[in-house]
Amino acid sequence: MKSKTKNWFALRRAGVEVSEEDGVRSLHLGGDAIQSSIRLARPDELALDYTRAMMAFLLFRPLPREVLMIGLGGGSMARYIHQRMPGTRTTVVEINAKVLAAARSMFHFPADDARLKTEIADGADYVRDHAESADVLLVDGFDDGRQPAALCTQSFYDAAHAALRTGGVMVVNFMAQEKKLDVFLQRVEKSFDERVIHLNAADRVNRIVFAFKRHPREIAWAELNKRARQLKKIHDLPLEEFITGLKEINPHTRVNLRLRAAAAD
Repeated sequence: MKSKTKNWFALRRAGVEVSEEDGVRSLHLGGDAIQSSIRLARPDELALDYTRAMMAFLLFRPLPREVLMIGLGGGSMARYIHQRMPGTRTTVVEINAKVLAAARSMFHFPADDARLKTEIADGADYVRDHAESADVLLVDGFDDGRQPAALCTQSFYDAAHAALRTGGVMVVNFMAQEKKLDVFLQRVEKSFDERVIHLNAADRVNRIVFAFKRHPREIAWAELNKRARQLKKIHDLPLEEFITGLKEINPHTRVNLRLRAAAAD
C-alpha cells in the first residue's frame, strides 16, 4: 500500500475503487490511499516503489519454491512472480472477494493454475494454520492506509515465523509514518530473534522490513552484490540501489550486513 492523495473516481464496489490517471490504473480500498497500480502500457512492470522494494527478498532467497502472500491488492507482485519465476509456486490470501474480482477484471491478474493459487480467507488465520509452508511470506494487507490489527499482533508474527521454512524470510510493508511502527517492529524482532533488517522504499513513504527464520546473522556484501548481478539478467529491479539502501539504515561492517534490529527513524 502506498499513501497518495489525488482526485479520482471510476469504479465503486462496496469499498473497492479503481481510478485511472496518466496511463496508470490504481486500486483504492475504502479511501484515497493507493493499494496497487499498473502502467497500462507496461503491465508486466511493478509500478510502485514499495512493491519493487518488497521484491528485494530476492537478494536473500533468489529461488524460493513457495511464496505466500497476505493481501492481493491489484495483484502486481503475485503477477510479477508468476511471470518471472517459473520455479516458484505462489499462494495469495485475500479476505475480500471483490478485491480479487477487481484484480482479474481491471489489473490483468491471471487465473489460478499449477503455480498460482488464490484463497479468499482471513490472512492471519491462514498463516496460523499453515506451519512450515513457505520460503517467503509477503505481508501487504491494508485497508485505507492502515494495516488490519490482526496482522500486527505478537501472535501473528509468531505464527508467521512458524509458517516459514528454515532460512525463510518474512517481508512486511509498513507506512514509514505509522504511529505504532516502533511497537510493531519490536514484535517482529521478538518473534524472529532480532534477525531483522529494514529498507526504505525509494519515495521514503514505505518502510519494508525483512525478518529471517534461523538464518546466519551476517551476510557478505560480496555475496549480495554477486546475486544482484545474476538477478539483473531476469529481473528489471534496482537491486544495486537496494543494497545501498540496506547499508544506510542497518548495522553492518565493511564486509558484512548484520541481521540485527535496526532503528525505526
